[in-house]
Amino acid sequence: MSSCRALLCGRCLLLTRRAPPSSSCLRPRRVSTRPSGFRPERVAVVTKTTRYEFEQQRYRYTGVNEDELRELLALKGSSYNGLLQRHNIHSENVEHVVESLRNEGIDVRVVKRRDYDEETVRWADAIISAGGDGTMLLAASKVLDKSKPVIGVNTDPERSEGHLCLPVRYTHSFPEALHKLYRGEFRWQWRQRIRLFLEGTGINLTPVDLHEQQLSLEQHSKAHSAGGHQEQTSATISGPHLLPIRALNEVFIGESLSSRASYYEISVDDGPWEKQKSSGLNVCTGTGSKAWSYNINKMAPQTVEEILNIVKRHKIANVTQNEGLIERVTNDYNESLIFNPEEQRMFFSVREPIANRVFSSSRQRGFTSKVSVRSRCWDACMVVDGGTSFEFNDGAIVTISMDGGDALCTVLLDE
Repeated sequence: MSSCRALLCGRCLLLTRRAPPSSSCLRPRRVSTRPSGFRPERVAVVTKTTRYEFEQQRYRYTGVNEDELRELLALKGSSYNGLLQRHNIHSENVEHVVESLRNEGIDVRVVKRRDYDEETVRWADAIISAGGDGTMLLAASKVLDKSKPVIGVNTDPERSEGHLCLPVRYTHSFPEALHKLYRGEFRWQWRQRIRLFLEGTGINLTPVDLHEQQLSLEQHSKAHSAGGHQEQTSATISGPHLLPIRALNEVFIGESLSSRASYYEISVDDGPWEKQKSSGLNVCTGTGSKAWSYNINKMAPQTVEEILNIVKRHKIANVTQNEGLIERVTNDYNESLIFNPEEQRMFFSVREPIANRVFSSSRQRGFTSKVSVRSRCWDACMVVDGGTSFEFNDGAIVTISMDGGDALCTVLLDE
């Protein structure tokens, strides 16, 4: 066994639990596709809040009973029975995961997303997210230890894509997944993540949890003004402050009101600062290249067809246009937007840049290792993985980069 695998699996087997491996030992490309077995003693299972639970919680303090909840949901076109059915499916699959773990003698702590904190992360040898991709992003957000695995289980495969979760078959056969982990029939994957250094004026370091609070625009602005759940006024930070959160998918910067243009200055890879107005800026990882970034930049077959018609009309090239060609060009372009989650690079996208005498966008998209942004916005936010929002108004500066030590430890299982 190589020294790299011995250190990693020593943590998982609790042989050298208090000695985390060095970053050099955890480079994904040096890890065998058949590592030694992974058998944790303590696992935290982080579960999502279902829509049924959310609706119950919304009306809990107003004295609404189940029959009245059914009527309220019907008024807005939602099916009480449908929500309850999806909730039950999720709950049954969570119970299946928990029972499977306990049957193997593993100490399990089940936590709802609102109760998931750093103490839970420290207690656990591994984290399992039980939900969809959103729950996986939440579970990953608090794990800063590169040697602590985070594994996603899709608890409602019919309604959730679950790109970041184990293959769907393991939702109902989780013991099989566990035994593959024990036998080493998997591959470690370290998904690179984005770190954020914040400085400047008008900054509030207290984040707002968008998922948990389900805020309207007005409520979102008030939450930022109040500093979320803590009283904190806007301040000036003289030096770069590393935020205690890492982005697994992407970072988005823009005005809270989407119809308002976002005004900011941007520097890519320490290049010159450029004034821009746009619908916002998205910076993603290889993991996030299949998510929002992909949908921002992907090309539709209709667009390809129209471009080929222009090429043909101007006799630029002798192109024989057919459905097969359009499909190949579309797929080739769209696939070029996706890159390996283990690659230590980012992809930035300027959404709908405004180009005129004053503003321009020399590069609308591209790969980068560093992006710096200075806000000139009125009521903007910086959102990490679609769920955690930081105030980002005039004078705020963020440096967006990657560090190999921030990578998230996950596992890959065959279908």
